[in-house]
Amino acid sequence: MQPSELSLVAASDAIRQRRLSPVELVDSVLDHVTEAEPQLGAYVTVVAEQARRSAMAAEREAASGRFRGALHGIPMGLKDLIDVAGLPTTASSRARAGHRADSDSTVAARLAAAGAILVGKTHTHEFAYGLTTPQTRNARNRGRVAGGSSGGSAVAVAAGTATFALGTDTGGSIRVPAALNGVVGLKPTYGLVPRHGVTSLSWSLDHVGPLTRTVADAAVVLSALAGHDPRDPASLPDPAEDQGPGPDGTGAPSADLTGVRVGVPRNYYFDRVDPQVETAVRRAIGRLETLGARLVEVEIPMTRYIQATQWGLMVPEATAYHERTLRAMPDLYGADVRILLEAGELMPAGDYLRAQRARTLMRQEWARLLEQVDVIAAPTVPTTAVPAGQETVTWSDGTVESVSHAYVRLSAPANITGVPSLSVPVGHDGAGMPIGMQLLARSLGEAVLLRVGHAYELSAATVAPVDAGAAKAKDSL
Repeated sequence: MQPSELSLVAASDAIRQRRLSPVELVDSVLDHVTEAEPQLGAYVTVVAEQARRSAMAAEREAASGRFRGALHGIPMGLKDLIDVAGLPTTASSRARAGHRADSDSTVAARLAAAGAILVGKTHTHEFAYGLTTPQTRNARNRGRVAGGSSGGSAVAVAAGTATFALGTDTGGSIRVPAALNGVVGLKPTYGLVPRHGVTSLSWSLDHVGPLTRTVADAAVVLSALAGHDPRDPASLPDPAEDQGPGPDGTGAPSADLTGVRVGVPRNYYFDRVDPQVETAVRRAIGRLETLGARLVEVEIPMTRYIQATQWGLMVPEATAYHERTLRAMPDLYGADVRILLEAGELMPAGDYLRAQRARTLMRQEWARLLEQVDVIAAPTVPTTAVPAGQETVTWSDGTVESVSHAYVRLSAPANITGVPSLSVPVGHDGAGMPIGMQLLARSLGEAVLLRVGHAYELSAATVAPVDAGAAKAKDSL
């Protein structure tokens, strides 16, 4: 196994034990960037020389016995909405040509202080306003979409061109590409991770979170990111509880879920879902039960209002953010994003207010629901990665749905309510494309969320079934 293929936790352990140097790890990742990036298009900017200098500095610190923590010397990618001083923040848009950040975003500064090393800025769907990230190709099959809007970050992690990455999530933009590329994606509780210095899509729905290879990796990154920042008006007070499976973010290797109540939706989350996705997710839920979890059927509240509330909040907030630029230089936006921004100018204020009221009611109902269970388990997305250019999905009942609506449908509730949500790989379809299971918990319930995901991961690794779909995916690269 090459260093670029190691999980964050494995690489961190090797660096701390002096079996691997940050220079070797960064060089391995950059070599893989050179090899894979022309086919994948995960990065908009690669800072190879800067990364090498940082790796050498991290190696000197390690040689002197100074370790900054679990992220010391670990290569990362940052979605190109996240400011890094002196580098462009293009948001993958011509409207940002020539832009350079004056200072670090809070999350970039925290990760740098923790010893992480920036490899580059990853592609996003333009201004995060889409679910496919067309510049980037799926890490498992280059003919399929990467998912979005954090497609570049998910592909970089899946392809070994970053050990971990950050994305943003307004309606599923971390979890959707995580599921489609077979990696782990965590959308934390709203306000847990500060957004200062991160380009906004929709201020009341935006979240920042990690994409990683394992759940334990996600816990490590979250521990470095979480914490109050007065510059973000939505930032929560410092969390009182541990955010990972264990004190170091990895926890003792335990797959025991005795006493954990897992909610299994009887409505909404398994409606209009590809049969192979449903089968894989229900099989994964069954495994949670074998680990000691108690399955509880639950009713998802207010489902008829989810789509209208998501779009009723996101569209006018995005348009308000882009108002001046849209009027001054509309031709610099891509056609799909420009249409959405212009549509926002036509939405009555009453629709936005109704969406806000619906969200308030939805949060209350979800809080009651999550008193009954510790986590909810469901598909992350209703179908795997579609071929690039495909615009619609036709379901068995004849319903035709746009790809974007399909991908956001199951992830939007966590954004509307602000509860944390984790996507974990649980198998492949017949074409070898990854399938993700989504876990949701009550606000600030990251610890139990990560515990359940970690337990599933350990169990899956122990069983290690032969997966013909995974073999097909490997053959397609």
